Amino acid sequence: MSALLELTGLTKAYPGVVANDDVSMTIQHGEVHALLGENGAGKSTLVKMIYGLVKPDAGTMRLLGEGFTPAEPRAARAAGVAMVFQHFSLFEALDVAENIALGMENPPKMRDLAARIREVSQAYGLPLDPSRLVGDLSAGERQRVEIIRCLLQNPKLLIMDEPTSVLTPQEVAILFKTLEKLRSEGTSILYISHKLEEIRRLCDAATILRLGKNVGTCNPREETARAMAEMMVGEVLHVPERKPHATAEVALELRGLSLAAPSAFGTALKDVTFSVEKGEVLGIGGVAGNGQDELTGALSGELPAQAGQIFFEGHDIGPLGPNARRALGVLAAPEERLGHAAAPDMSLTENAVLTGTVRKGLSRKGFLNWRAAKDFTNEVITRFDVRTPGAHTAARALSGGNLQKFVIGREIMQDPAALVVNQPTWGVDASAAAAIRQALLDLAANGAAIIVISQDLDELMEISDRFAALNAGRLTAPVPAAGLTVDQIGLMMGGAHDLEAAHG
Repeated sequence: MSALLELTGLTKAYPGVVANDDVSMTIQHGEVHALLGENGAGKSTLVKMIYGLVKPDAGTMRLLGEGFTPAEPRAARAAGVAMVFQHFSLFEALDVAENIALGMENPPKMRDLAARIREVSQAYGLPLDPSRLVGDLSAGERQRVEIIRCLLQNPKLLIMDEPTSVLTPQEVAILFKTLEKLRSEGTSILYISHKLEEIRRLCDAATILRLGKNVGTCNPREETARAMAEMMVGEVLHVPERKPHATAEVALELRGLSLAAPSAFGTALKDVTFSVEKGEVLGIGGVAGNGQDELTGALSGELPAQAGQIFFEGHDIGPLGPNARRALGVLAAPEERLGHAAAPDMSLTENAVLTGTVRKGLSRKGFLNWRAAKDFTNEVITRFDVRTPGAHTAARALSGGNLQKFVIGREIMQDPAALVVNQPTWGVDASAAAAIRQALLDLAANGAAIIVISQDLDELMEISDRFAALNAGRLTAPVPAAGLTVDQIGLMMGGAHDLEAAHG
């Protein structure tokens, strides 16, 4: 039997960069095929060509032995190609069935569609209530909506971009069972992820892209995660190095902090209390939607608290806004990189000015020093290996991982005394993630207090001195990270609010 999908010599260039350079690859029937590569390696461009979002400059595609040239996603879907994007395209004010109907060419009557959603979601182990508002769903449940929307099309090829980045370990296990069922039924899956242990567990084959070129294929089950990471980057991968750094001197402290949900679909914070010492990394875990964004906003000064106090080096900074806190050395990098951490249509230099003016002295007597701003931007680009044509490039033109490196680097290079980062390595490759974690550990070694809010439990266990979990806006008491088991972490994420409870 011929391959399901054959790509031959696909090439796509943009001004200043060749995103895909003569890429060829083959996906077999009923195969889970990983697409691996650093940020900016060309993965997104390649799948966009398969899905009809981008037209190749050269090369050919064949689906089921026939020429395949989708002019738009509608044509790709009609041919049997479906895609679950990393960033969900759902309307929070509509229910599940209404959202799914919007993605269909000829949706049936809502009653029939609701019955079909229940039937398919149950069959694939991803139960969904068609009548629930999307705004009330967890991140994992929202992903189910996207997956079921695809499965209703009976796809021959399902493309998944970073599907586990918003899931708990339990939700990952459920998703993998679904994907294994699809594979057993003959559906092929093109799977993009930076989580290499997941690739080893799930995938039958892997294609590795580096700087837009196909540099090899492998059987992930026969490779170590480290070996695959080194194939992606073309060099030996360095593991982040921890150094003793805690000083027992409190830098940042929250006492009974509470705030109302900032939106109808937000999460209220309830009596959050913790302290972080100079030189300490406090890791905060939790399932998406349990107050991570609200806690980041409260610490940065964007969201004023209704009750409680925030102290920095003994001074009450609760009444201060973001710029005043930045001037003191309290910096933050939010989870949403495009639109919150960075203005999409502004250049990287302009985005550097947005948060760096105070601490980097980029203005004088009300006038911006653009030369200094460009120099600062280029320092961030160089130190954090941001793949971009230059400081003049608009933020939206960067791949997600490269924009993440820029956003985190911009804050780290302002020499904060306290830094709050939400999802610091979301969507970045293994090499870049290691570099970001090392930069955070280096900051702590130099005396900064670091708060890392993340859904990546491996990351938190790797770099944290103490660990706490957010659940429905409440924070568990921080406990030493060393020696914590997955079961204890799971209990804390489920709302066990003391170490004795976590120990069961």
